Amino acid sequence: MRVVQVATGRILRFDDDRGFGFIAPDAGSEDVFVHANDLLDEKSAFKPGTAVEFEIEEGNRGLKAVDVRAVGGRRPSGSGGGSGFSVELTETLLERMPELTGGQVLRIRQLVADVARDQGVSL
Repeated sequence: MRVVQVATGRILRFDDDRGFGFIAPDAGSEDVFVHANDLLDEKSAFKPGTAVEFEIEEGNRGLKAVDVRAVGGRRPSGSGGGSGFSVELTETLLERMPELTGGQVLRIRQLVADVARDQGVSL
């Protein structure tokens, strides 16, 4: 396996019993598989909505996150995560609807941005 890239994102879901889950990358690419063996912090730190940093490798079945670490606090706007509103919307969606995929979150964010633009609201 080779490292494809270093990324940031949010835990979409993580099943403690089965030992795996998925991450929604901030860049908006497809969700990335993560196994418990690749977590650098305690499993209990990885709940839906948790901000993470990780490396992406090409696995046997697609993209896989390795060296996954939880990052504390909310990212300030301008740090790669989009506007403050965009980050807040993403966090709210992931907290209240953890079953959403990264692609669904991106579509919702785009829809909200389009409606705001049409109404003359600056996000």
